[in-house]
Amino acid sequence: MTKFQGLLEMEDIKVATAGVPLLADALSDQLVALTRVDWRPAVPGSQAALDRVMADVRRTSANSLALTRMLATGAQLVDVRQASEALNLETRTFLHAGPPLTWENASGPMRGALIGGVIFEGYADNPEAAEKLLASGGIKWEPCHHRNAVGPMAGVVTPSMWMFELLDPSTGNHSWCSLNEGLGKVLRYGAYSDDVIVRLQWMTEVLGPLLKTAVKRRNASAAGPVDVKAILSQMIQMGDEGHNRNRAGTLMLIRDLLPDMIESGASTTDLATATRFIGGNDHFFLNLAMPACKLQTMAARDIPGSSVVTVMARNGTDFGIQVSGTGDKWFTAPADTPVGLFLGSYTEADANPDIGDSAIAETAGIGGFSMAAAPAIVRFVGGSVPDALAATRRMYEITVGENQSFGIPVLEFRGAPTGIDVTRVIRTGILPQINTGMAGRLAGIGQVGAGLVNPPMACFEGAITGLAEASPQVG
Repeated sequence: MTKFQGLLEMEDIKVATAGVPLLADALSDQLVALTRVDWRPAVPGSQAALDRVMADVRRTSANSLALTRMLATGAQLVDVRQASEALNLETRTFLHAGPPLTWENASGPMRGALIGGVIFEGYADNPEAAEKLLASGGIKWEPCHHRNAVGPMAGVVTPSMWMFELLDPSTGNHSWCSLNEGLGKVLRYGAYSDDVIVRLQWMTEVLGPLLKTAVKRRNASAAGPVDVKAILSQMIQMGDEGHNRNRAGTLMLIRDLLPDMIESGASTTDLATATRFIGGNDHFFLNLAMPACKLQTMAARDIPGSSVVTVMARNGTDFGIQVSGTGDKWFTAPADTPVGLFLGSYTEADANPDIGDSAIAETAGIGGFSMAAAPAIVRFVGGSVPDALAATRRMYEITVGENQSFGIPVLEFRGAPTGIDVTRVIRTGILPQINTGMAGRLAGIGQVGAGLVNPPMACFEGAITGLAEASPQVG
């Protein structure tokens, strides 16, 4: 028997451990009384800024307020309107996903979506003319988040597109998202072929007006507006995680809207086509989940001293985050490429770096943060069921609280990890987990796969510096 083993047999021995869990796990296996201290060295180069932010006397109460506001939000589907009306989107003005960018640094799928948007609006009649117009500055564009909207993948929104409009009754805030086109070769993945444009025209001429009429009828009935947050809550308990798996959510949406669609006065042909389109597109509800999540994170904005992240978004070139205590300022770094599963013969060489506003799902605590609720998601994005469980457990270490509205069954209905805290990311080195689709790196290709990705740590290093600069002087 070694001296160490003999010590372990002493019944009154007590041990405190910090850092990597290997020693702690070994001691725990041998029934030693153990106290685990949650300490790790901060991300190199960030200690001074972290110390200053941690010393900010406002931080604890500010983060508590941010969490309280997020948990109090609701999300009701109150209208379906064209972007020109809903967002005051002017002629030849587009929105896009992620932080700001220029034509010169736009990725292939972003360029493809912008080209498709120009053709769809009739500002040019071929890709070459559309590209020339975009390169010359003939179209203006800005991030969706700048107008409290969100867009999946490239997230391009043009004036004629129809938008879901959601309301948070607790704040009076509104948020918007375009209608979901389906998977594969679609505008949001950078495709702009004739079939893509024809589908967008049908969505503008038939689907949008039909949904608007149905939503208005539903709102005027005794049932009232569709409660999107309630659907999110239920779908988390039905095997969806709200980002890349929305099958249950889409079916519940059809359940709520179909009677009013039938009574809308639409032709049986249009009604049947629309129902087949929605029912055959498991991701249709994603474009409602995203603005619901945006409403949740909007509620936490602009709280002095708060280190809670309110936006995570990608434009295919850069990844950007916004933080409550620093308002609308973007902290950006080059986006990484997701790792996962590919469609057909596509490979990693075909994939573009991370793109889309859909990481608002993880910012609100679902998606990659709630993968434990949707073990089947690994068949779409890669990994294993234990990986999904571990990912959710890991996210509790970098968040300020839990959302009981999104109870995760396999974790005894523990609330989803909610409120990413920049200081915890810096202190632990743990990055938020995002699951996402992958766009082809060349304009016009469309979707090539799906996978997992993390934000660059540099975004959080920039944010901790920004928070430090915004904190009161100490000493």
